Amino acid sequence: MSHTCCCSLFHCVFATKNRCKTISADIQPRLGEYIGGIARKHGMKALVVGGMEDHVHILLSLPSTLPLGQAMREIKSASSRWMHETCNLQHFEWQEGYGAFSIGTTQIAATLGYIADQAEHHKKHDFQAEFISFLKKHRVEYDPRYIWS
Repeated sequence: MSHTCCCSLFHCVFATKNRCKTISADIQPRLGEYIGGIARKHGMKALVVGGMEDHVHILLSLPSTLPLGQAMREIKSASSRWMHETCNLQHFEWQEGYGAFSIGTTQIAATLGYIADQAEHHKKHDFQAEFISFLKKHRVEYDPRYIWS
């Protein structure tokens, strides 16, 4: 085969440090656009970006040449800098880690809808319950002592 073909789709989730509600409703769409730009700059595709005041969801398509950890470092680092410089949030920080859950192409529509419907979803479930449900659904082992640091 003369070239590499790859379909790597991840539903990525990460929170603000200590889940502080620092991403106001007016910043959320602009942050989503900025994260989409970061993704494009590094050869990724952010199919959708959404979230709430204390966390972000991204449906991310990665090229074969970019490891997931590097992709998340680029997105979180650049978006944090943007929050400081553009939104004048000098004390803004993302949590140290993130969740990334692989999905298949048949799950794209449902994942797009889920991310777009965050406000409605969070009327019933907080971020911590949501994140734990992702871990359980994807059978990811975790230590509750360290999951929120």
